[in-house]
Amino acid sequence: MTDLTASDFHPGELLQEAPNSPGVYQFLDAKGETLYVGKARNLKKRLASYFRRSGVPPKTSSMMSHVRDIALTLTHTESEALLLESNLIKKHRPRYNIVLRDDKSYPYIRLNDSHEFPRLSFYRGSRCEPGQYFGPYASANSVRQTLAQLQKIFPIRQCEDTFFRLRSRPCLQYQIQRCSAPCVGLISADDYAEDVKQARLFLQGRDSQLADYLARRMEQLSAQHSYEAAAQYRDRIKALRRVLEHQYVSGGEGDSDVIALCREQDHICIEVTFIRGGRHSGNKSFFPKPALDENTSRILAAFIGQFYIGKTVPDEIVIYPRAENKQLLEDALMQHAEKKIRIVVNPRGRRARVVEQTLHNAQARLAVHIASRHTQEERIEALRQYLDLDELPSRIECFDVSHTSGQSTVVSCVVFDAQGPQKSQYRRFNIKQGAGDDYAALSEALHRRFKKIKEGEGQFPDLLLIDGGKGQINVAKSVLDELQIEGIVILGVAKGLGRKPGRERLYLPGRKQPLVMPSDMPALHYIQSIRNEAHRFAITGHRQQRAKHAQRSQLQEIPGIGNMKRKALLKHLGGLQGVARAGAEDLAGVPGISKQLAQRIYSFFHE
Repeated sequence: MTDLTASDFHPGELLQEAPNSPGVYQFLDAKGETLYVGKARNLKKRLASYFRRSGVPPKTSSMMSHVRDIALTLTHTESEALLLESNLIKKHRPRYNIVLRDDKSYPYIRLNDSHEFPRLSFYRGSRCEPGQYFGPYASANSVRQTLAQLQKIFPIRQCEDTFFRLRSRPCLQYQIQRCSAPCVGLISADDYAEDVKQARLFLQGRDSQLADYLARRMEQLSAQHSYEAAAQYRDRIKALRRVLEHQYVSGGEGDSDVIALCREQDHICIEVTFIRGGRHSGNKSFFPKPALDENTSRILAAFIGQFYIGKTVPDEIVIYPRAENKQLLEDALMQHAEKKIRIVVNPRGRRARVVEQTLHNAQARLAVHIASRHTQEERIEALRQYLDLDELPSRIECFDVSHTSGQSTVVSCVVFDAQGPQKSQYRRFNIKQGAGDDYAALSEALHRRFKKIKEGEGQFPDLLLIDGGKGQINVAKSVLDELQIEGIVILGVAKGLGRKPGRERLYLPGRKQPLVMPSDMPALHYIQSIRNEAHRFAITGHRQQRAKHAQRSQLQEIPGIGNMKRKALLKHLGGLQGVARAGAEDLAGVPGISKQLAQRIYSFFHE
């Protein structure tokens, strides 16, 4: 397309031809690229407001100086115009529109009830596969936490069908009481169906009905003198109550979203709290960047229009503050979702408290965002874009193996989030099995780490970095598959040619060729900083273990020296070198060391 000059663009002629009807307009630049998409009840009046001689905001005037053409699309109603506007913004991502960056599908929990023994699993994508879907959830981590809680209450399988078919004996999940092992026939189909029925009630938010049902079953089994089975239902009721104490936030059983907007000059945070079945199922933060002088109510309306297009819309949306054209938004969402939708402003009771908490979260996250937006957020966003991740990785864990010729093997785990390294959550794993085998050491550490998380100690990462190449990421994938953990992105970071920084190769499961980032990319710098921190933490732990091993191995080779006497020698003589240099009289001066033993120690180091 040839570039157009300002003299080629005649807005007066276009305004004369513009209709007095609803529709969508697109401002195009000289190359035909979309600068801005807008909707209007009356296209002629709306377009005329952009070409006034005075009263146009500075940012709007700056945009209009680049406009060389206008494309109009007529619609039957203003609601249709709103839907079309949102779709065009998602498609073209115009420079001057409020663009929702996180535009990927949200995760669900899927119950594949077409199988004789249905499976609960993490699911993201179009809901065309058979089964029931529960959600959407705010993030992959919310789904994983919910699945982990479900396994504690209802031991329903979460393994792949191929894994299920090939079992000849129960897996680890059965041993830790997270599955009833239907794969090897340790539970009947009827009893398993009973567990599925209860889990379905839980996921639907029908908690009171589920609690009554469990209580009746416990009483029935007790009356039949099946005390062991009744005790299982008693434990299930206790576990359910513990979960509900932490999750229950609303008075109903329906689904709703609470949306609050906080603004600090040109910085905006929109916080969404997801409530599913009356339970809190996670939060999501968005930081749109308005290029024009938009007011808060218009920004919130634009966000809602984009956020729900192509997604499941809850029955109720509670917002703060009021959004522009609230009735129009309701009509458009009802047309899109084909059901009644309520947008609530100024709620009361429990919902008001949830709005207050959501606004408080938005304010806190906006403050953090402003402070670190030029560093951490940009690096994480660059990494998300380069790897084409569905969402910003809010938690990243990196594992590294360190040893010397197979001795004193240590695996480190470092944790990073939007605020940077979280050193209080770092962990080290001292490896005793398979010393010298990096793959075995990594497998042991990952097993120990993620088994504890499944048991409720810790939080699942969104991105798992492994210092290594194809072999290491295959080990990591195997461990996650065995533990039936889904939704975690695995990335191997291998040193490049000459082991020089900037030449790293990145490996993803299922991809034959590695990714090679340009050495000046912020995303690569971020990966390097995390990998280097994991390496530093592993080396420090390895050196400590090696020092302990050296002291322990040499002194304990001497007959008559146990742990107490070894500690006394090291404490009084300042370490192993002090013991080695000490004379027999000095050694005999240590509490608990006789003259005969002192002579034996002296002879050990000097003969």
